Amino acid sequence: MPLRTWNRLLRIGFISTRLQGTDGVSLETEKWAAVLERAGHQCFYFAGECDRPAEVSRIVPEAHFQHPEINIINRTAYSQPLRPPDITHRIHTLKNYLKNELYRFVSEFDLELLITENVQSIPIHIPLGLALTEFIAETGFPVIGHHHDMFWERKRFLTNCVWDILNSSFPPHLPSIRHVVINSSAANQLAVRTGISSILIPNVMDFDNPPPPPDEYSKQVRHDLGLKAGQYLILQPTRIVQRKGIEHAIELVSRLYLDAQLVISHASGDEGYEYEQFIREYAERLGVTTLFIADIIKEKRGKTEDGRNIYTLEDVYPQSALVTYPSEFEGFGNAFLEAIYYHRPILVNNYSIYSIDIKPKGFRVIEFDGYITQDTVTRTREIIQNPDLAKEMADHNYELARHHFSYTMLERRLHTIISEIFGE
Repeated sequence: MPLRTWNRLLRIGFISTRLQGTDGVSLETEKWAAVLERAGHQCFYFAGECDRPAEVSRIVPEAHFQHPEINIINRTAYSQPLRPPDITHRIHTLKNYLKNELYRFVSEFDLELLITENVQSIPIHIPLGLALTEFIAETGFPVIGHHHDMFWERKRFLTNCVWDILNSSFPPHLPSIRHVVINSSAANQLAVRTGISSILIPNVMDFDNPPPPPDEYSKQVRHDLGLKAGQYLILQPTRIVQRKGIEHAIELVSRLYLDAQLVISHASGDEGYEYEQFIREYAERLGVTTLFIADIIKEKRGKTEDGRNIYTLEDVYPQSALVTYPSEFEGFGNAFLEAIYYHRPILVNNYSIYSIDIKPKGFRVIEFDGYITQDTVTRTREIIQNPDLAKEMADHNYELARHHFSYTMLERRLHTIISEIFGE
């Protein structure tokens, strides 16, 4: 049930390059939609790939960040100092096509509000960002820009030949857009760099409704992964990309001198496979049994083509003795909240957003600062081997998160933004 009375119920359209899978943007979009629908609003979706019901979705393949045309544009845009005229032509041709598709999306579903999910902040799809800027400038349509990552936070975007576009559209400075960021650093930098004010809404979990206990299906995880009785499952619930710092997790496991296996839940994704190869070789050198299980971790349970069980992350979390989160940079930290939601102790690198926005709240974690110390190893071993201590930490963290990162908080802040746009 909604927690407050909404004077106006809206038809709301979410826009992203992809709304499918377990990436942070897709997950947070699903949470926002759940809160809005619980309040009585109707939600619709525009993306290049989408797993929402067909009757509320408009799938435009050219909107996907891995569309062949986008790959051509990005290879040039982020590698050369000058922009070839044909790339400019490609950008604007696709921009015009997508802008027409946006007009159709708004008309087809009779939308009253748009929520753009990261497409106006991280420039992995330049034509879609431009199309949205022009659509909003032409219509004055009310928009909430939900910005998970800013382009200046990613080294790969800082060498480019599209500064004019980045400065105009990522994000655009238009009066009908309310900008939402997920951490205070982004809010500060957005104001300093662009003069745009923003609202801070961190990532959330439904802490008002604890997860159900593991069922018989999820209890098969350990067996299917080949873990022996008494062997510890240590979970790294992230993609295999360099900023995740997975080598720290491998080093930690190697120094624990416990019978444990490190389980990595996700694949490399769209950032290449060189780091994954390094991780595999590093684990082998340190003698750490490391399982790469992206092929059996999906959004829903099922079977692989060769008959193996497919699990969700929700099945794996409760089976873990420890969650490792050694990231060097995160926009916020979905896996951090997930570990707390499933009552797991967690190892955290003291990355900047954690130290500014999360740590001051008083969470109890195993913390290290850039490298694994002997104190880190000793503390980790103590918690893994003492279930009562682990439970005490987990219970404390859950209550803190329920106050600061719940659906209740999200609904309250969305209500404030929408009331500002449409009036009380």
